[in-house]
Amino acid sequence: MEGAWFTFRIEDFSYAFLSVLLEGVPFILLGTLLSGVIDQFLPARWMTRFLPRNPFLAVCVSGLMGLIFPMCECGIVPVIRRLIAKGLPVSCGVTYMLAAPIVNPLVIVSTLAAFRGQAALEMTFLRLGLAFFVAVIVGLAVHNLPIATVMKRRVLESIALSPETSGGSSRPFGQRLVAALQTGVRDFLDVMVYFVCGVAVASVFSTAINQEMILPLALNNWLAVGSMMLLAGLLALCSTSDAFIAATFVAFPGVAKLAFLVFGPMMDLKLIFIYSSIFTNRFVFGLAVGLFVLIGLLCVRLAVLGL
Repeated sequence: MEGAWFTFRIEDFSYAFLSVLLEGVPFILLGTLLSGVIDQFLPARWMTRFLPRNPFLAVCVSGLMGLIFPMCECGIVPVIRRLIAKGLPVSCGVTYMLAAPIVNPLVIVSTLAAFRGQAALEMTFLRLGLAFFVAVIVGLAVHNLPIATVMKRRVLESIALSPETSGGSSRPFGQRLVAALQTGVRDFLDVMVYFVCGVAVASVFSTAINQEMILPLALNNWLAVGSMMLLAGLLALCSTSDAFIAATFVAFPGVAKLAFLVFGPMMDLKLIFIYSSIFTNRFVFGLAVGLFVLIGLLCVRLAVLGL
């Protein structure tokens, strides 16, 4: 029926599903291969020596690591798992996980290009600044949590059983390379199960739900910000391309588009499933609610600046 709120077509779903799947798989593959390299070649406890001893400074540095080691949100979770096994504090890992998909050179360029003619420099600066601030706040909060409430028991057990000196092993290079590939394959299969589920749910929403239903929400800052964050979570776009989608919502205020650009790469449907591969369900739920509330309040507050 024309104008219906829900219209499912298998052709549209298949196109959207394959588009997001093929867009995300290379990043997941890259991330899992990198996780294998980290597991076999990164010296044990190297990360703790690299970061400042002060927990606050360590979390802040972790929030900026994406400028040097940029990662897409699709492939960062396996990397975080291996880095934590190598000694990276969980608080720093979560900070890097949330910030790196946004605070990186590629996203800077794509945001500037997408918002050309729409205060591009201001939007880009606010996106990176807000993402860094939110990631640091979450990282500091995680610093005060017991690790057992953050990470799943099986993940903690696998970390505890991993050889402490694997990164500095004297085994031949070829054997270590094969082991790195085997580790990457295991991580890839583990993450892909969650990723496919998330992409399927997001594709149903993006193709079957009438998008015009959200346009009346643009008239109120609170509703606009909340609805755009929900939309970002449901669409599950990549952080390198979501700015081009956000820029098309010209009827929405800038703060709502900013919320879309910050919340989406930190928490969307596919990420909920991916996060659940290493974090406890309670932590993932708390993280989702906390990010939604924190980003929403900050963006509405920014409305006083006339953005």
